[in-house]
Amino acid sequence: MMRWWWFGPSIERDEIDRELAAMAAAGLGGAEVSFVYPMGPVTAPFGSPKLLELVGHAARTARSLGLRFDVTLGSGWSYGGPHVGTEHAARQLHWDRREIGSAAYDVPIVAAWPGDEFVAAFVGDGGLCAPSSYVEVPVRDGVIEVPAGGQPREVLIATSRVTGQNVKRAAAGAEGHTLDHYSAAAAAAHIKHVAEPLLLAAGAELLGSVFCDSLEVYKGDWTPGIFEEFAKRRGYDLRPRLYELFVDRGEWRQLRIDFGRTLSELYEDNFLKVFQQWAAGHGVPFRIQSYGEPPATMSSYRFADMFEGEGWGWTRIPETRWASSAANIYGRSVVSAEVWTWVHSPSFRATPLDLQGEAHEHFLSGVNQLIGHGWPYSPSNGPGLGWIFYAAGALDDRNPWWPVATDLFASLHRLSWLLQQGTPVRPVKIYIPASDAYADSGVDEPNNLYRVVRRLIPESIPRTIREAGLDYDLIDDDAIAVVDPADVPLIVVPEGTTTPPETRHWLDAVVASGGQVVTDPAEHLPAAPITPPPGIGVVHRRLDDGDFYFVANTGAEPRTLTFDEPMDHWTAQEPVITLTLHPYESAVLSPTAATATVASTDQLAESLQGNWSVAFDNNIRAVTLPHRWEDDPALATYSGSATYEVELQLERTDGKVFLDFGPGEPVAPDSEPYLPSNSYRALITPPVGVAAEVYLNDTPCGTLWAPPYRVDLTDAARVGTNVLRIVVHNTAANALSTDQHLLETAADVTAQYGRRFDLQHIDHAADYLNSGLLAVPTIIRTS
Repeated sequence: MMRWWWFGPSIERDEIDRELAAMAAAGLGGAEVSFVYPMGPVTAPFGSPKLLELVGHAARTARSLGLRFDVTLGSGWSYGGPHVGTEHAARQLHWDRREIGSAAYDVPIVAAWPGDEFVAAFVGDGGLCAPSSYVEVPVRDGVIEVPAGGQPREVLIATSRVTGQNVKRAAAGAEGHTLDHYSAAAAAAHIKHVAEPLLLAAGAELLGSVFCDSLEVYKGDWTPGIFEEFAKRRGYDLRPRLYELFVDRGEWRQLRIDFGRTLSELYEDNFLKVFQQWAAGHGVPFRIQSYGEPPATMSSYRFADMFEGEGWGWTRIPETRWASSAANIYGRSVVSAEVWTWVHSPSFRATPLDLQGEAHEHFLSGVNQLIGHGWPYSPSNGPGLGWIFYAAGALDDRNPWWPVATDLFASLHRLSWLLQQGTPVRPVKIYIPASDAYADSGVDEPNNLYRVVRRLIPESIPRTIREAGLDYDLIDDDAIAVVDPADVPLIVVPEGTTTPPETRHWLDAVVASGGQVVTDPAEHLPAAPITPPPGIGVVHRRLDDGDFYFVANTGAEPRTLTFDEPMDHWTAQEPVITLTLHPYESAVLSPTAATATVASTDQLAESLQGNWSVAFDNNIRAVTLPHRWEDDPALATYSGSATYEVELQLERTDGKVFLDFGPGEPVAPDSEPYLPSNSYRALITPPVGVAAEVYLNDTPCGTLWAPPYRVDLTDAARVGTNVLRIVVHNTAANALSTDQHLLETAADVTAQYGRRFDLQHIDHAADYLNSGLLAVPTIIRTS
């Protein structure tokens, strides 16, 4: 599927129909509508009857085309808008810290900002940072009455304050506070004003799911009524010890843990459950990226219907692993990911190889459904390239390489479907040190459980497991209730981790059942069915009648898997001895269907350095290969296609005949230094820049966008003269580099609607581009 950004909203029925038809023609499975900031005159403000009518029209059109249709329950992220007043807005606990003398003080309570609510005041003997304890100060008639003391003292005043965070990237008409994710009343208000109208407009029967994007409610760590909730859930009173949240002392650590756990439970009870139960009442699944702020636990996912992650990095712990672990533990066979979020920035730089490589990283992290990020709605008759999202790829039919998109998406569909079959084999568990993460989430650190946990688990732990050819699930204190300790052969508990008593008992049961509890997996890993070389990731899934393995080369060099002995369940008469994976190539190994490899001999027939011609539109001229468009000033900003042609002579056509372009050239990881670390790109300069369709004697022979850059010509080949035609497509980045209209559009909407986005890395659009036929192909004969 694709996330479909509706800018403005500035939407027209005819363009909705055209873009949905283009998605279907490319082989995409559906669209998830996301309402974001304006890129032009607003024609249907968010929440207006016209917008809701267009949502319904899009849902019906998608169904007629066989596409799934999902809707985000709000504009931008996180949920919020003009309906959110101070009573329902996200809040934080604000502290005022003062050193005072020994005299008594009367301090009036003053609301510095709308919505400020006094919480409590405390005084402790000693100067700043010196008090070993504090006592609560009485409040009467709106005055904090600090009594006299015999020495310098410190006063702490706690105020519940609206964070002030507004909805990020909001559409026109959707501006306003981010809502309080710990409040059921706030969730109900958002459902009434935003979610319910959107769902009813689309029609529940036409929706694949309703969606909530990643949680980014910054510093939201307070909610009205938390004192009562804390006492009910933790069994003691928070109020007299509230200062322990602010003054970081080791002996006060447990209260910080209990407070963090309470926030997680309030998020689950008053946000997740409220939206899931409301959606279920309409018969629609609730899908969410449940990580970030507020402090969602891995197990918080269990209160939603569909689990989604984000982020690549198969040897690390990306957000996708947070979601895929929850899916496996809580019995969800499908787990999705927002994929291509920052792919090869800026927009239009991404190649099909970039998309394939990052998709493989998500598959290796346990994902089996892709939600592309994304497809920008853009009027067809607009000037320049049209509209793009401020960050991420512009993955639509404006890309010159789009003729190969159908083959690319078909390959990803096949892998997604296959990886939804059976169950994952993950013999290792990694314990999430949630207690330590809660304790470490201080005043100056985000209240982001996932992010703190990722810091507390050494990167060597997941890397050691994955590079050994094994896989793992994360497991937390809630998940132990549904995981049989007898089914855990190995669990890694990071050194120094704090574990609650119930978890310690469960870990003891793992050991009693024959499993191991270790701090470092290096010396304790079981043997893997496949031991891969560096850079090759393995996913093992078990079916009722056998197993299969997805293997992917995640690097820019060819790598070979070697099988010295048959695997125990490898039922072929002869084992597969070797398997070479080209850069960013994947394969599926099915032992029950394996066949012996047959050695073949490649014979170089000729290097095709002949009389080549190239045609740009109707302009045909002779050309010498390699031919890089950017070397010609007249072509440096050209985005589109070119047709290369040459005649070749074949004296025989027995055996196999291949056209081979060579392997491409690896590039250094730091060759594009402006890219952030989360911006995926394939580290290779291809021999074909960036995709091609190959025809022999006007017969389609295949498309190229990834190694091995080889096409089978056998069925089209004939003895004598053959006409080889190669249609090469580049990216739209060349044209983007000179699209002054896009910059003018951004400036205009910023002037009219305020600064809601910055075009990411747009000044680097022309960097490191390689378009054209960049190598001399050869004819390879295989006998």
